[in-house]
Amino acid sequence: MTRSPFFSDLVSLRDTVDRLAGEAFGTTPFQTVWSRSGNGQQIAQPMPLDVYATEEQAVIVAAVPGMRPDDLELTVHQTTVTLSGTVGNVADSEEAKGATWYVHELGNGAYRRSITLPFPVDADQTEATFEHGILRITLPKAESAKPRRIAIGGAPPQAIAAGDAGGTKQ
Repeated sequence: MTRSPFFSDLVSLRDTVDRLAGEAFGTTPFQTVWSRSGNGQQIAQPMPLDVYATEEQAVIVAAVPGMRPDDLELTVHQTTVTLSGTVGNVADSEEAKGATWYVHELGNGAYRRSITLPFPVDADQTEATFEHGILRITLPKAESAKPRRIAIGGAPPQAIAAGDAGGTKQ
């Protein structure tokens, strides 16, 4: 498969921006995921995610077609959640040996995606479910990150004499 020079330049630019952002700011919220194409060239492989938070938890929903739960690894380190996995190449299957290929576009190889959340989570209470190629990760917020209602105290109210706008007696 022949790629246009524009595509190669775009991949190179994305790689450079991710590397520079990582050097300047540490882990970037959305890191590029890489795989190798048939000719050895690196191409970007998307791992689309939805990430949202409520008062109680963060939820990450990831589309991981072609993967099984055993193909995936999920790690939580401080505020960073990393999802990685591997999809096999259908061209390497026993069924495809000796086949003539007309189109070969399905992604394969190693995938990795890291998200840095803006608050700490309770990694020990994290749950992950997998159904129909969709991974749903529920990360409860750490108690220190949950909103709290704070009572406001003050001095007992005092009566202000009529005509005494300044609050002082003369």
